[in-house]
Order: sequence, then structure tokens, then C-alpha cells
Amino acid sequence: MIVLSRKTRAARLLLSGVAPFFSFLLLSAVPGTLAQAPDPSRPSAAPLYPPLNPQSGPPPPQLRSLAPAARSAPQQTAPGPAVPQTFAPPSQTSTPPSSAQLPTPQATPSQPPPTAPSNQQPGNPALQTRPPGQTSPTSDEAVTTIRVQANEVNLIFTVTDKKGRFITGLKRENFGLLDDGRPPIAVIGFRQQTNLPLRVGIMIDTSSSIRQRFQFEQDSAVEFFLQIMHRNDRAFVQGFDIETNMAQDYTNSVDLLNQGIRKLRPGGGTALYDALYKTCRDQMLTLRGDEAVRKALILVSDGDDNYSRATQVDAIKECQRAETIVYTISTNVSPSKDKGDETLKIISDATGGQAFYPTRIEDVATGFHNIEEELRSQYSLQYRPADFKADGSFRTIYLQATDPRYHVRTRKGYFAPRAAE
Repeated sequence: MIVLSRKTRAARLLLSGVAPFFSFLLLSAVPGTLAQAPDPSRPSAAPLYPPLNPQSGPPPPQLRSLAPAARSAPQQTAPGPAVPQTFAPPSQTSTPPSSAQLPTPQATPSQPPPTAPSNQQPGNPALQTRPPGQTSPTSDEAVTTIRVQANEVNLIFTVTDKKGRFITGLKRENFGLLDDGRPPIAVIGFRQQTNLPLRVGIMIDTSSSIRQRFQFEQDSAVEFFLQIMHRNDRAFVQGFDIETNMAQDYTNSVDLLNQGIRKLRPGGGTALYDALYKTCRDQMLTLRGDEAVRKALILVSDGDDNYSRATQVDAIKECQRAETIVYTISTNVSPSKDKGDETLKIISDATGGQAFYPTRIEDVATGFHNIEEELRSQYSLQYRPADFKADGSFRTIYLQATDPRYHVRTRKGYFAPRAAE
């Protein structure tokens, strides 16, 4: 009995020490005991990392429509930096709300649905003054004149569908625009199939590498001038190899332009970048003034360069600084594209133009015809950018159609003029 009682006491002591441990295990396995559900009446602690806000951060690539926002009564706000609230025309004095929207034109006739343009070319206005002794085509339309201030941008762009056909008849609310990442503070004007005066130059590669196809390039350039030139337009002809040759300076006479083209003779190396840089600097950059014009260069070359001191980047920057669209027509008619063809594409894409690759030398004329059609199917958007500084810095342009079926082609950006310019 004594031995039994001792064992009993030992077992009781053992159980008294182990029981809390097993009790802990049992309670941990039962839901709602140690890890109890939160009490809704008690406030929960704030999470360490707040949930992501889908509306925060930079704006998405798809822009909002540029349709005018609905007008509402002005709200009282605390004093602070002015934020644009609308894009009403300059004649209105109401304070607009913040949105990247362009105003609907006042008292405009109903526009036809977007369609590809017909082959008929719209007429262009007559010039008020004309150099003596020069002939020029006739036209019955009034001259379109746009006055541009230093802090305003005149943006020329083209809209195509997925098959590359030009789309006309669109309105300003069919587009979204960001200038240097911000919507413009004011939109001055929006025009379709713009009749702005055209300043165009044809640069023909006269190096020895294009000798065999030079005659056909000359004929195609002359035909282009016959179709595109109107009385308020100006054009020049320039050849280049290791140096540039200004065969005919700005004129409205197709006869003089034809004579200038026929003066060119092939031979020598190729300094493509030097020629493009110099032409934009001397012929296009000097056109800055109060009146807006469309500036375009047509570069006919195989894209090879073996003599330039300027780089490709230098030439592109000078074209952007001169706000000039560059169209390129390759003279390489081989089935496969080479490095020169890629060079032509880089130049045209950066300036808002397009590269054409004829598969036969006879197709060079088709490239000129496509450029002619595009120049008469463009849109013109004049606006005042936000946070503009005349410091010579590069400002990016992002223009997009609200309809995903359409593709907008324009320059990638521009250099703001310096205060001294």
C-alpha cells in the first residue's frame, strides 16, 4: 500500500506538469481559441502598406477624349498655382477645368464621317506678292494664315487606318494630346486638310552610287512639283554628294524648279548627315516667323553615308529644331533592305514623316505621289503648352486618336525656342 501510494503521488505530479502542455496543443488546434476572428466592434490596425490605387501614378497611354467638358458653376478653391480647367477658345473668359480636352469649334458646319480622301486635290490660295518673272499655278481659295507666337506650337499630323489609307473628316474631340507630359492650357485652332502655305525641299543624292537611276529620279521630282505646287507654296531643289549643291532656291515657279533639277549631275561620295543638317539649318530654321507654314523635306537617297562629320543624331535634332517633316524615298531597289534603308526609316520616324521603299525604279514616282497625297490630307493643331519655358529644351509630343482603328503620325517633339531667338 505504501509503494502504491508513492507511485500514485509520482503519477499525479507528472500529470500536473504535462497537462498544461497538452492543453496548449489542444487549444491551438481548435479554431477561434488562440487565433480568434477579429471583433467588428473593435477598430482594426492600419495595414503596413496601403493597397495600390489604380488611379495613382503617371497617366495611362490611352488618353481621354478631347471633347469639351460639361460646364459647371465655378467652385471656391484655396489659393494655389493656377490649374487649367478647360480648353475654351481664347475669346471666352471663363476659367476652364482640368482636362486634356480641346474645344469644339463654334458654329462649324456638320462634318462628314471619316473617310479616305478622294484623288481630287484641294485648291490653294493665291499669293499676295509674287517674285517678278515667275509663273505659278492658279487657285481660287483664300490664303490660310495662322499667326504663331513664341509660346505656341503649330502641330501638323496625319491620320491613317490600319491599311495606311488617309483618314479625313475627324474633329478635335477625336484626339488626345500631351505636351511634355501635360495637356495644353489652350487650343488656338484645329483644321482639317490644311491649306497652310507649304515650304518643301527635294534633296537628291547625286553620289556615284545612284548614277544608273538618276534620270528617273529627276523625272519623278519634276512630276511631283507639277502636282503639289500651288500659288502660296514655295519649293527648292538641292543635290548632295560630299557637298551640297543648291540648284534652285525657294521659288513658286515650276519651270525654275525643273531647270534646277536638270542641272544636277551624279558623282562623288555621300555626306548624307551633313547635307540634312545644313539644309535644315539654312533653309528651314530660317523660316521662323509670325506666320505658320508646313515645312517638309523629301530625301531621295540610298541612305548610305561615308563622308559626314555630323552624326545621325545631329541631323535629326536639327530637323526637329527646324520643325521639319522628312519623307524619305529609298533608291535601293533590291529585294532586301540594308543598313541605308534603316537609316532612312529612323530619320523619317523621328520627324513625323514616312519612308518609302520602291521595289522597282519606276516605283519612285509612286513614292512621290503618296507624299503628295499626304501633304494634302493633313491636320493642323495650334495650341499653347503648359509650363512652357523658352530655354531651348526638348519637349516631347504624344498625340493619339481616341479610336484605336486610327494611327496618328507626327513628330516626336520639338525644341523650345530660347529667349534670345
